[in-house]
Amino acid sequence: MAVTTARTAPAGAGTGGRGAALLRNRSLGKLVVLAVVAAVLVPVAHANWASGSWPHDLTVNLTEPLGKVSDWIIDNRDSHWLFTYFFGYISNAVVLSVRGVYLLFLAAGWAGVTAAAGLIAWRVAGVRLAVTTAVAFLVCGFLGMWVPTMQTLALMVVAVLASVIVGGLLGLAGGLSERTHRALRPVLDTMQVLPAFAYLLPVVLVFGIGVPAAVLATVIYAAPPMARLTALGLRDADGGVMEAVTSLGATARQRLTTARLPLARKQLLLGLNQTIMMALSMAVIASVIGAGGLGDRVYQALASVDVGAALAAGIPIVLLAVVLDRTTAAAGERIGAGHHETSPLRGARGWGLAAVLTVAVALAVRAAGRLDWPESWTVTIATTVNDAVDWMTDHLYSGIPVIGGTADWAAHFTTWILDPVRDGLQWLPWWSLLLIVAALAWLIGTWRTALTAVLAMAAIGVLGRWSTSLDTLSQVLAAVAVTLVVGFAVGIGAARSERVDRMLRPVLDVFQTMPQFVYLIPVVALFGVGRAPAVAAAVIYALPAVVRITAQGVRGVNPAALESARSLGATTGQQLRQVQLPLARPALLLAVNQGVVLVLAVVIIGGLVGGGALGYDVVYGLAQGDFATGLVAGVAIVCLGLMLDRVTQPTTRSGRKGA
Repeated sequence: MAVTTARTAPAGAGTGGRGAALLRNRSLGKLVVLAVVAAVLVPVAHANWASGSWPHDLTVNLTEPLGKVSDWIIDNRDSHWLFTYFFGYISNAVVLSVRGVYLLFLAAGWAGVTAAAGLIAWRVAGVRLAVTTAVAFLVCGFLGMWVPTMQTLALMVVAVLASVIVGGLLGLAGGLSERTHRALRPVLDTMQVLPAFAYLLPVVLVFGIGVPAAVLATVIYAAPPMARLTALGLRDADGGVMEAVTSLGATARQRLTTARLPLARKQLLLGLNQTIMMALSMAVIASVIGAGGLGDRVYQALASVDVGAALAAGIPIVLLAVVLDRTTAAAGERIGAGHHETSPLRGARGWGLAAVLTVAVALAVRAAGRLDWPESWTVTIATTVNDAVDWMTDHLYSGIPVIGGTADWAAHFTTWILDPVRDGLQWLPWWSLLLIVAALAWLIGTWRTALTAVLAMAAIGVLGRWSTSLDTLSQVLAAVAVTLVVGFAVGIGAARSERVDRMLRPVLDVFQTMPQFVYLIPVVALFGVGRAPAVAAAVIYALPAVVRITAQGVRGVNPAALESARSLGATTGQQLRQVQLPLARPALLLAVNQGVVLVLAVVIIGGLVGGGALGYDVVYGLAQGDFATGLVAGVAIVCLGLMLDRVTQPTTRSGRKGA
């Protein structure tokens, strides 16, 4: 996830003071306008629609038409030319590609795959990461998850390659054409804020349950970061270099291949890193629609509340995520630092040696008849983990004097926070919620932002998902509140203490690379199933991003402003409250925005562990084949995510009319 750094001016500077005063005046003017609108509309609206439920007259029932569309697609999936000559070819190509990669892994055997992974990491990032990579793959085998790991890795390889190609082409078009860039920007913005679950049902409807739908959903989810970063790298190419290349008479193609693309290598590798991480996250979630592999093992274990089996499959997912993230990140850092190899194995010679060693190891294990992972090397941890969970259930789940157990905490959180917030939202008249959404979006952005947010929220009511969406919204608000309180406190501590920052860095690195699905395992073990565990998983998932953005924003405050405050005798607390936090406001708003988006993503997945609301509707639609219900819930999720993003998205107002 890309993190932006806010640029701030010293406190008390003339331009900053005038800007702050202008911002306050604009906000005051907006509040006055909203107060006038509310004074006019509230009596009328209250007289006609005083209920908290969405009016039935303003609801459009899409269940029947969507049901007919889904029935037509299912009935004609094997006969209509659109499926047989277009989608059918895509589906077959995906199946053959994934099967080919999987068979290649099986042919190389466990030793060949491990050697290949380690040698690739060695060539890209050095010996230390090569050893870490090899150990990670061996742990997957020791846990008895070698075959599911290869299934997930095969799907990942195909999905990442397709995502890089699609995202790279879109980014290339956006980087070379201003018109295309403007057209793509809102589409990519919207796609990046949508929860992963929202992508599942449309592809299932077209491609059915199975690997093709899983790969296509992964590509749709993982391609946007590659497109954005490719366009960014091409557009930010050094102007002096481009002028020099142009003055030498280079054609447009030569300028692209000899100047723009080499200058954008670091951004391209960052895009690859983000694409890989999002593809792995989505490939695991896609187990719900028949992707198989590690995600399917986690999903089946969670469905039967078998925490031991879920953890046994979850550990390889985390290891894959960490290894892939470290490898691509190390490659980007080496390119960014201008690293050049001086060893005799540099360049093609080193890669040739790696290829020869991989083939030699694969042939050796084939000759020895040891292609499959030896059963005697497998370690079963499910029983031990389940025994530990049983002990936790007996001793920590409930009955602890004074503080109570984890089940008591979950019940109290549900009773005292989730239920009141949900009931309060559902009690408020629907028009008042629209007015609140408009006010929040307009105060932080522009009237266009407010209009988009209101239309997205109103669309939820029109779709007939008002009550369930407010249930989801209550979980999001509760999770965001906890995330921001903890995240701001920890982020400020990390910004003000180098020791705390060093201690937190490896923890945040690991937590930010873990796929969303994995967070459900520990919360189910601790809290059981329900809405509170879904909120807990969302908090854990969103916390690292909030901490990092907060720490970066507070740490990046202009030193001159802090020095001025110290010279005036300000205490440490005064420096924080009156200088650092006000100047870090853009970063804090970005942290709020990212926290909301990430929380929504996991709250929706919480439908798998009893979170209910929109997430449950999507899971029900997938499980029962009720695509109409699932699709309507998916569209409601999209609208909710769009509204929350617009309400919390910090917008630059300078130079904008009508702001």
